[in-house]
Amino acid sequence: MLQYTTVPVTAFQQNCSIVWCDTTKDAAVIDPGGDLPKILSVAKQLGVTLKAIWLTHAHIDHAGAAGELAQTLALPIIGPHPEDQFLIDGLPEQSRAYGFPPAQSFSPTRWLDEGDSVQIGQETLNVYHTPGHTPGHVIFHAPNQHLAFVGDVLFAGSIGRTDFPRGNHQQLIDSIVQKLWPLGNETEFVPGHGPNSTFARERASNPFVGGT
Repeated sequence: MLQYTTVPVTAFQQNCSIVWCDTTKDAAVIDPGGDLPKILSVAKQLGVTLKAIWLTHAHIDHAGAAGELAQTLALPIIGPHPEDQFLIDGLPEQSRAYGFPPAQSFSPTRWLDEGDSVQIGQETLNVYHTPGHTPGHVIFHAPNQHLAFVGDVLFAGSIGRTDFPRGNHQQLIDSIVQKLWPLGNETEFVPGHGPNSTFARERASNPFVGGT
């Protein structure tokens, strides 16, 4: 069974997630934006072995520490979609602009696209390309547990910003309606910031996409 814990990191309180297979104790880190000592400490407390880094997108608060973590533990960086290459290349500049510790650019070990999957231990999650917040944003979905890690596509009561470079509001709405909603109302999601919610709750009450 897939397990996870959320580790808020950086001044932006970004929801970094450690996900693991409870059979093998192999784990992946989703969106290590910063605060590596905190992430590594939680992983140690959980008794899991980090095997990979999965990225939903390449904004600084989600990907800022990916290069350093990959280098430190010799981990593969998996994702996001190739359309976010320009953001990865710009991570050093992003870190300066937002007052983050210096961040290094990197080349993902493997890019992700619609229809791909990622595996940790005996658990497999499906990948969906969900542009709008960034052009290369992806989400991870564990169908057996009705659980999704959606980065900055959707939040409890809100949606991702689209005023960053190459953001697109209509694309974001389409990603939510065409990619997220079909995963099922019962799906609980871990957003990039703030509390978890469910697709049912957001379809009913989210002021940006309620009723879609």
